[in-house]
Amino acid sequence: MISRVTQAMIRQQSITAVDGGLTKLTAAQLQLETGKKINVPSDDPTGTVVAMKSQAEIAAQQQYQRNANDGLAWLGTIDGALTGIGTSLQSAYTLAVQASNTATLTPTSATALAEEIDSIKQTVLSSANTQYLGRPVFGGTTTGSAAYAEDADTGQVTYTGNDGTISRRVGANTIVPVSLSNTSVFGPDSSAGTDVFTDLSNLSAALRSWTGTSADTVDGGAASVIQQSMTALKGDIQRVSGAQAQEGAYYNQITTAKNFLGSSILALQQVNSDAVNVDVAQATINLQTQSTAYQAALAATGKTAQQSLLDYLS
Repeated sequence: MISRVTQAMIRQQSITAVDGGLTKLTAAQLQLETGKKINVPSDDPTGTVVAMKSQAEIAAQQQYQRNANDGLAWLGTIDGALTGIGTSLQSAYTLAVQASNTATLTPTSATALAEEIDSIKQTVLSSANTQYLGRPVFGGTTTGSAAYAEDADTGQVTYTGNDGTISRRVGANTIVPVSLSNTSVFGPDSSAGTDVFTDLSNLSAALRSWTGTSADTVDGGAASVIQQSMTALKGDIQRVSGAQAQEGAYYNQITTAKNFLGSSILALQQVNSDAVNVDVAQATINLQTQSTAYQAALAATGKTAQQSLLDYLS
């Protein structure tokens, strides 16, 4: 069966072609103006899904990256405090060794050494209350401003924090601690049952009680306490060194995760760019092609739209 083609049908097809050409030309212009292949989801449904997923993943990775930066800041603060504590305890140990030379130790020199030990104790206490963003880094998850408090009358130092652990998620399945327990740094040591502050206080008290007589050398006297303090301080130094090694391991773990995140974000950004952004050169050619096609459609429509008496007779 042969269908009759009328002038009206030709005109309608021409107008449809012009409308279609205009739509494509407008889309090509918009892509070049915005630099985006996808300006509305219907432009490319598959590309839209890829873009949305990559953008969501980029946002998640960037949050992990912020977490990593915060974790590194926590650990960096802890590292600085541990370095200072280690140096202070080493100084205290050196003074204890000096005091152990009882042949030259006098009550006056012992008191002077005790004052130095007291000063070191205050320095260590200050480091123990080191803060990051207003929170004590050795206080667990406490909301207080200090991890340790000293009794003004007795000089006894007590822990005021808690056993909570602060961690940071630096990957979908990676959570890294950014805090250390107070006992892993300051004790008490399981073998001696004392902490750093008690060890320093015991040494100071022994030095202040030094008389330079035989009473100092009896069992439990000042001389034996000084010797015990040397052993305790040596253990304290080793514990702080171990804590610093643990902190360094956490730091390296987060640094590795952060480096991976940087590479991952760049890869995801490329995926997103490929899905969304236009190739300017290709978009320019496409615009020229659509413009030529549209102009041709207009010209053809202009010719077919010319009416004559035969048009009415059809």
